[in-house]
Amino acid sequence: MSHRELFESTIEFSESQVRRLVERHPGFYPLYTNQGRWRHDLPVWTHWCDGFLPGLMWIFQARHAPGSPLAGWWLDQAIRYTQPLEPRKQDREIHDLGFIFLPTYYRWWKLTGDPSLRDVLIEAGRTMSLRFREKGRYLRSFVAEDSLFIDIMMNVGIIFFAARETGDPRLHQIALQHCLTTRRVLLRGDGSTAHEGIFDLATGEFLRQSTHQGFRSDSCWSRGLAWSLYGFGCAYEHTQDVRFLRTAESCADYYLAHTPAGGVPPWDYDAPEESRKLPDTSAAAIAAGGLLRLSGLSGDPDRAQTYRSFALNALATLCERHVARADSGWEGILKNGVYHLHYGLGVDESVMWGEYFFLEALESALRI
Repeated sequence: MSHRELFESTIEFSESQVRRLVERHPGFYPLYTNQGRWRHDLPVWTHWCDGFLPGLMWIFQARHAPGSPLAGWWLDQAIRYTQPLEPRKQDREIHDLGFIFLPTYYRWWKLTGDPSLRDVLIEAGRTMSLRFREKGRYLRSFVAEDSLFIDIMMNVGIIFFAARETGDPRLHQIALQHCLTTRRVLLRGDGSTAHEGIFDLATGEFLRQSTHQGFRSDSCWSRGLAWSLYGFGCAYEHTQDVRFLRTAESCADYYLAHTPAGGVPPWDYDAPEESRKLPDTSAAAIAAGGLLRLSGLSGDPDRAQTYRSFALNALATLCERHVARADSGWEGILKNGVYHLHYGLGVDESVMWGEYFFLEALESALRI
């Protein structure tokens, strides 16, 4: 089976899984499965994933011919699951407004050009910008004022969008300064990344690297590396600042050098040998999408081809070995993801960001 046939069949399976989810649990926004089931009473760390399910619906809607019954059905579902998110444009409790609004309202706005949808995105970007701390020049994470997360590189794009659409130079500077600070304090010389940076609130001085989800402060948590690889590529698209392109390439080169040939990394590259056997397919999906994006940005044809080939191989591995086709009781799409190992949440399960970035990467791969 060719890559194209494999990817197409996987998207078809994914549509059926999401349709089953909508029919079984209407109006439910899942985060991670427990023994393959989306609906359970286990805790969440924070509510940051509500944009990914409707994001999948927008992907599916775009795959079908305009006016066809399936396109209409997915459009109805996408709108039904997207509209309840609008009040979160003023949500100051999380650093994940990009995750909430870019898979949803941004795709909706791109489809219709409706200015009211653009206004929602702009307000979300402005709200996100309120997390900026002048002393330290970073967007604070949801856990504390002195904390910067690598994950925020995936969300800063909502501020860049608001800056572009409004012409507000202060918004652009907030987003730019955050990217520069992240590059300075969380990126290491070998291209690996830390999860968190801690600052002195009084002076803005950077104090140390830390982690909540990695093995330890000085290790390389693979999903954080994937967030960085993808996020700095997006930052380059927004700014054309070559420093961000070089940072994304450095992360990509580390990823390629340390990830097994199949393209699926361990949950943390520096974890003890036995623990390192635990993969994180969500990191693989994010990185595959980031590598495909980066392959179109790099000015080096050889590097671009290397990134593209690795990404396509990783997607093929995910489709062949990690998709839940053979498990009729499994409600997710992509198995073997990791949410929060230390809390014991969503370990070796399906996770909603893994589902979304997997389908987004397959969507991108089919455009090549």
